[in-house]
Amino acid sequence: MGNNSPLLQDTHQRNHSYLRISITEKCNLRCTYCMPAEGIALTPRPHLMTEDEIVTIAQTFVDLGVTKIRLTGGEPLVRKEAHSIIERLGQLGVQLTLTTNGLLIHDFISTFKKAGIKALNVSIDSLQKEKYKAITRRDSFNQLWSNIALLQQNEFQVKLNVVLIKGFNDNEILDFIALTKKQNLQIRFIEFMPFDGNQWNKEKLVSYAEIIEQVHSVYSETQLLRIQDQPNDTAKNYKIDGFKGSFSIISSVTNPFCSTCNRIRLTADGKLKNCLFSNSETALLPTLRAGNPIEPLIYENIQSKHAMRGGMDNDAKFQNPDLFSQNRSMIKIGG
Repeated sequence: MGNNSPLLQDTHQRNHSYLRISITEKCNLRCTYCMPAEGIALTPRPHLMTEDEIVTIAQTFVDLGVTKIRLTGGEPLVRKEAHSIIERLGQLGVQLTLTTNGLLIHDFISTFKKAGIKALNVSIDSLQKEKYKAITRRDSFNQLWSNIALLQQNEFQVKLNVVLIKGFNDNEILDFIALTKKQNLQIRFIEFMPFDGNQWNKEKLVSYAEIIEQVHSVYSETQLLRIQDQPNDTAKNYKIDGFKGSFSIISSVTNPFCSTCNRIRLTADGKLKNCLFSNSETALLPTLRAGNPIEPLIYENIQSKHAMRGGMDNDAKFQNPDLFSQNRSMIKIGG
């Protein structure tokens, strides 16, 4: 089947060609917006997807028209089979990429190249060492920047994910953009989103409009260039005239991109989520392990997808903790 297969089209005529696979719930950081301070109870290993199950499910989605796969976690590179998983998925003929905190990249450069990976998203929420330590609860700033440089030296496309939190790192927006003057980086500013245990409230949100206002405080209308967005892009893309790199804004809260969403998420325990904000999940592993086809489950899941943000289609619902606290913490979803 191709990308127009009805199996991967929801009731809002959105075709789903992008699968995000969490291969582990474990992480070597403890970012404040990702998990509760006390940590999380990890899923017992027998309930997690094995390496072979990851590849089998991925192949099923590719057969149904998926053309892009992103590996997430937790931190995907901490899984002991990560090298093998990456190389095997690289043989499926899709655009393969991953989101990482960057701390283990130095051990994976040859694996990335072997799997055909061209671009990676690296999470970094501050350019200040002590602030980075505060938000990640780890002292790994120097290792991260060493690995970002290593990716650039090996000619990977590097996107830096920056979750903005008001009063914490919103005063670094212009510093991040300044990085793109001489470096071919894409800075991705991400609005702070609500999940279980991350102490979200709207007062912490730095909106799309506020980001642009800061940019305009330094750069004129003619200096700020709007870049053509790619189809199904989650980000609104910009660059400063004459700068080598670019920046973008992912406004899931104030300006959602739901109408063009083509994403499906597979959690480390083999459950399908059709939206990052959805409370509902479809378990694939029991059926797969029983030797039965999982395509009907995928179809049912896609057909149940809401038009916007897992059914939180207005501001009142979005700010209701009784709704978003029913969702998993970000580390157990996979970003």
